[in-house]
Amino acid sequence: MATTPDPSPTRPRTRGPLAVLVAVPLIVAFALWAFAWSAARTAPHDLPLGVAGPPAAVEQLTDQLHQQKGAFEVHRYDDEASARQAVRDREVYGAVVATASGPKMLTASAAGPVVAQLLTQVATRAAPEGTRARTEDVAPAPAADPRGAALSASVLPLALAGVAAGGLTVLLRLRGTPGVAALLGASALVGLAAAALADSWLGILTGNWWAEAAAFGLTVLAVSSTVAGLGTLLGAKGIGLGALLSVLLGNPWSGVSSAPEMLPEPLGVLGQLLPPGAGGTLLRGVGFFDGRAVDTPVLVLTVWAVLGLAAVTLGGLRAGRPESRQPDARRAPAVDRVPAG
Repeated sequence: MATTPDPSPTRPRTRGPLAVLVAVPLIVAFALWAFAWSAARTAPHDLPLGVAGPPAAVEQLTDQLHQQKGAFEVHRYDDEASARQAVRDREVYGAVVATASGPKMLTASAAGPVVAQLLTQVATRAAPEGTRARTEDVAPAPAADPRGAALSASVLPLALAGVAAGGLTVLLRLRGTPGVAALLGASALVGLAAAALADSWLGILTGNWWAEAAAFGLTVLAVSSTVAGLGTLLGAKGIGLGALLSVLLGNPWSGVSSAPEMLPEPLGVLGQLLPPGAGGTLLRGVGFFDGRAVDTPVLVLTVWAVLGLAAVTLGGLRAGRPESRQPDARRAPAVDRVPAG
């Protein structure tokens, strides 16, 4: 009995290895560009810096700072007390105070040890010859993490946790209410666990414990819901796109290891519009500054979370429609017909 050849064309066996040979180098090159370029171009770009003191001295200090074109965004204050409060309110990263014995630099290592070190060097250059620059850390980093390395290292695990939660939600086909509940529950548990590790055990955060847990959880929720929402709408490609935004772009552009203003333009601005960058800024605000200047990062994270959860809910509604549950006639199995007799 003759067999009918399969009419469906077979894919060339060389297509798979060729795709791997092309895709992997491109991904590695893109990751190196995203991570290495921002690190190699670290420098101040419109870094907010305060100046306080007598008008004549303030004018002289302002002129010296403006000589470094585009490096600093100068904010003027009447006296040292006003400048000190501005640093604590996160209006500026530091402030130069003109005194009778020379300039005095107010820094905040909790806002970024790299920036505090940079401002110390600025004060040293601005000090008159034969005098020693004076610096005061008005918002010091915790003793358990004086260089901010542990806090910087916590952003990537949060992004990975969000990608894992969102990816599993898509792979397990959790849509609608079950998907939303899974994302909310996973984010809340991650927030509690992260706060217990970062605050209670390691001591790298020193703020309100519940506010820190909420910041961790909201960051993970923004990432996970974005990945799940894109995966629900686009499938596996959506999961990859969410991972690209959160890990390959969001992590190196977050500025948490230094400051957003230390990244090349416009990476600092773009990074704060992605969940890892907004989450890092939020963690600093609730961990060291009593929740000051956190309105923008909370808004950014909330928008990502709401859009992702809406996409997951929409996917559940589409899956629940009667027409979506009907079998596709084109996919119906063929029935062998037996000739009569």
